[in-house]
Amino acid sequence: MQFEVWAPQAGRVTLQCDGVTRAMERDPEREGWWRGEAEAHDGSRYGFALDGGPVRPDPRSRRQPDGPDGPSAVVDHARFAWRAQWGGRPLPGAVLYELHVGTYTREGTFDAAAERLGHLAELGVTHVELMPVCPFPGRHGWGYEGVSLWAVHEPYGGPEGLKRFVDRAHALGLGVVLDVVHNHLGPSGNYLPEFGPYFTDTHHTPWGAAVNLDAPGSDEVRSYLVQSALAWLRDYRIDGLRLDAVHALVDTRARHFLEELSEAVDTLAADTGRPLFLIAESDLNDPRVVTPREEGGFGVHAQWNDDFHHALHTALTGESQGYYADFARAPLAALAKTLTGGFFHDGTYSSFRGRHHGRPLDRDRVAGHRLLGYSQTHDQVGNRARGDRLAALVSPGLLACAAALTLTAPFTPMLFMGEEWAAGTPWQFFTDHTDPELARAVRDGRRREFAAHGWAEEDVPDPQDPATRDRSCLDWSEPERDPHARVLAWYRLLVALRHEQPDLTDPDLGDTKVAYDEERRWLAFRRGDVRVAVNLAGEPAAVPLGAPGARVLAAWEPVRAPGPDGVLHLPGESAVVLLQE
Repeated sequence: MQFEVWAPQAGRVTLQCDGVTRAMERDPEREGWWRGEAEAHDGSRYGFALDGGPVRPDPRSRRQPDGPDGPSAVVDHARFAWRAQWGGRPLPGAVLYELHVGTYTREGTFDAAAERLGHLAELGVTHVELMPVCPFPGRHGWGYEGVSLWAVHEPYGGPEGLKRFVDRAHALGLGVVLDVVHNHLGPSGNYLPEFGPYFTDTHHTPWGAAVNLDAPGSDEVRSYLVQSALAWLRDYRIDGLRLDAVHALVDTRARHFLEELSEAVDTLAADTGRPLFLIAESDLNDPRVVTPREEGGFGVHAQWNDDFHHALHTALTGESQGYYADFARAPLAALAKTLTGGFFHDGTYSSFRGRHHGRPLDRDRVAGHRLLGYSQTHDQVGNRARGDRLAALVSPGLLACAAALTLTAPFTPMLFMGEEWAAGTPWQFFTDHTDPELARAVRDGRRREFAAHGWAEEDVPDPQDPATRDRSCLDWSEPERDPHARVLAWYRLLVALRHEQPDLTDPDLGDTKVAYDEERRWLAFRRGDVRVAVNLAGEPAAVPLGAPGARVLAAWEPVRAPGPDGVLHLPGESAVVLLQE
């Protein structure tokens, strides 16, 4: 078997495979690359030593059986027998469900999660979005401190476990999206700097030196990231990738990395005959991210829309700290702006940033499905001091309003695991660092961060305490009892309506018309023949819907359709979806 590694600064490279050491030779056709041969098979352990140093894992390792610091292992992808016949599911018309493998079940494995996929098929979602699965220190963590961008976290089940999960999802008609982190790597087990200029001091990010996308040596680094992305889509039959924090991908080259990546993904989609897509997490509010390449954009197929979340969250909770401040001044006006224009900050002043931010979307060029809308995510729940979900902050009626707005808005909706039954479990920040110094630094840093916002130290859970992770596991007995069962039935109804009513997947952002009353706290909008109204106040509201003869499709509380005067009498903390006939 032939092995290869990019190590442009090394004078000598040796391969150690199954205990046998062999010298490698420079590749005459690729500068900086080394190659060598050794007897190997699926599961063979190997690594590389540079200039007589310690044996390190392969930067392109497909498996790390003993964690990020151990040797790599050969993976023969052809050994896996795929069962599901799968032609893919495109992003337009999708309903996504964000899932963390380590807490979706108490077992915290791919196989255990796969056993619960029937719940999602019954719910009506179309794609499962997995949080990162690359190897990270210890057993439990969020996954955003992973290393070995081609490998799979062994405690979850390793490569075979991920394939079994994807195969089961596809058999149930569910696509799979994977969250990948290109903007930084974890501090523990990260040996890439020993191999080459994977990072650069030319730019800095919140995690330190930036990934090298534009400095000397960046051609190979960009290829490393692109090929890793394609490997997930090809070898694991993943349907799409969520790109973490693309605003931290600092790239001054004429052709942005995201453009290069999106072109490679579109080419693979054409080659395989399967729809493949990229979803960016972007803080830029820059329409170029989701504008097609042929129109001068980066060609990413969609992005998270935090502005919709922030407007909805402030309207529901009244919170106004930090980045919520601008939205909280007039939350229903902010919500109306996002429902019709996508971004709230579209060149407006952001008090949180202390500057103007964003740029308007061209609604004639950007389809609504290119923005993801949500009321909760792992970030917005887990990065609260106590990891409290929306269900811990508002009433079931307001949760019903949040669900109605999310699942009928002109965006691609995304749910966070457990949201669909108003899970009573928190979702907290947890780690399992094996380095005591790093564990202490993370613990102290998180407490300092929240102390600055007025939280007492004892109120901030210790990320290293196993109980923090355990508290964050879903309780699968909850959906069987009220109020959780009622919320779950509401979500199922709304998801079904989204699939049944063509107007709810109309890509035209400009077709959404909104009315609201900031003081009386009601908001209504129209998408084609579908009317949606929510009353966030505790008292009943008279909503001038202007839709006499409309038929009620779904209502959280019993409500009559508008009479001849077109006025809808909506109970407090309630939502309704109607069809104009």
